[in-house]
Amino acid sequence: MKNNVSSEINLVSSKIFEVRGQKVMLDFDLAILYGTETKRLKEAVRRNIERFPSDFMFVLTSNEYQVLRTQFASLELGKGKFSKYLPFAFTEQGVAMLSSVINSSQAIQMNIQIVRIIVFMRQYALNHADLLNRLENLESNQNKLFKDIFEAISYLMEKDKLETNQSKRKVIGFKS
Repeated sequence: MKNNVSSEINLVSSKIFEVRGQKVMLDFDLAILYGTETKRLKEAVRRNIERFPSDFMFVLTSNEYQVLRTQFASLELGKGKFSKYLPFAFTEQGVAMLSSVINSSQAIQMNIQIVRIIVFMRQYALNHADLLNRLENLESNQNKLFKDIFEAISYLMEKDKLETNQSKRKVIGFKS
């Protein structure tokens, strides 16, 4: 069971990309996960476009799509190898909204899993952000401590150097 959850997390997380500073999933990946055609998913979204404001879903630009295509090892260039239409990018809220426009049981179950995985990933990132902050604070404190130690050693070395130079100097004054 744990292996199954781990594989689902890996599958879904591999389909999440960062575009315009937001984590998104693309229409063709969601269509595969939901067991439908990309064309049908887009039709459902277009019929209910008022449910998808720009912070829920947006269309990628040609440049954004080309940048993402370099990350897809499975996509090939050439006529008929990929869609002539630019993909929709769905934010977390857009993915959640998809469950209201795609009503197959597989789509609903997969949507629930995706939302759970996104929440899990966010919590994981937040927990690790706290750990990262702690490490940075510790490093800062250690750097200050080592800086103080280094200054003390440098001072002692300079003092020793001065004393050594003092012993080599010719004594002046009254000699007996």
